[in-house]
Amino acid sequence: MDDRRFRWVLIAFACLLAVTWWRPPFPAEQAMHHSLTVAGLVALVVVHRRWRLPFSSYALILIFLGLHSVAARWMYSFVPYDEWTRALTGVSLSEVAGWERNHFDRLVHLAYGLCFGPVILGTLRGRWAPLIAVEVVLSSSALYELFEWGIALTLAPADAEAYNGQQGDMWDAHKDMALATAGAVLGVLVTWWWRSRADLAPVCSDGAGGEPGG
Repeated sequence: MDDRRFRWVLIAFACLLAVTWWRPPFPAEQAMHHSLTVAGLVALVVVHRRWRLPFSSYALILIFLGLHSVAARWMYSFVPYDEWTRALTGVSLSEVAGWERNHFDRLVHLAYGLCFGPVILGTLRGRWAPLIAVEVVLSSSALYELFEWGIALTLAPADAEAYNGQQGDMWDAHKDMALATAGAVLGVLVTWWWRSRADLAPVCSDGAGGEPGG
């Protein structure tokens, strides 16, 4: 893979990250959310130096980290997407959809599956690769929810609620894992179909170039 493309997407992500830290409304909570971002970036650089994943994999990972960075600025629960859609279209997204809570956290968990499912699938081979990719997303999503629970145990109840972004939903963790899994299933299916289509392309091309039957 061209190192220049990797550096450019990394720079683009760094610029987005810097913007999210401009006058942050919840600096302490934002820093806590970014503890895993730092670990993810370090892992990404190490992987790039040793294994060189396709550029699309790096792009998907950084897209997810970009969404996470935006969400972390507003502790997930207070991302002002209604203000953004009202400024752009004159209507509130929540009013149109009938939402009573902030759903940006749901988008990020869905994006986790959509982005990482194909990345994991790209490192695997064999008939069970799609299932393994989905299972890795599901298990890692569950581990993250346990990690959040562990952090919440060290905080005051109000702080724990704010950090986890439950917004009063006792099934929040279950819904987050379900969305991540659904995203992984969709992302893996699309990637598997695209890979199969690419594998069949030379065969179809050769067939088209032969003599017509009959």
